[in-house]
Amino acid sequence: MGASKKSTRRLGGARLMCPYCGLPQERVATIEHDWVLLEPDMAPLAHVVPAEHRWIETSDGRVAVYGVCPPDPFQRCRIEHRLACPEQALPDLWPWLTSLRGENARQAERLNEPEPPRPPEEWPDAG
Repeated sequence: MGASKKSTRRLGGARLMCPYCGLPQERVATIEHDWVLLEPDMAPLAHVVPAEHRWIETSDGRVAVYGVCPPDPFQRCRIEHRLACPEQALPDLWPWLTSLRGENARQAERLNEPEPPRPPEEWPDAG
């Protein structure tokens, strides 16, 4: 608990409860003099987070979106709580990946559909 309080004090923010899931989120100042709600105690490698969702801590404790591509392979970042919140819809991070997932779902459905009945070997006398 002491480490998280120290981190919160250093960043100038506060821990708030998410109104959707009830879990804590950390209110942190941005370099644009705004606020963002980040997932507390989590700092994934930046290269696994889409560029527009990487928040990097600056030396003064504020955060900024880090859109450098590709990022340094050892750079750590923060993410918004809404990306980790189990009660909020995940945004469309990569539209092409969402399209691919949709097409793969349709393809899987087609594979699992029962085969249509085979025509009879002998056609009935129509007449």
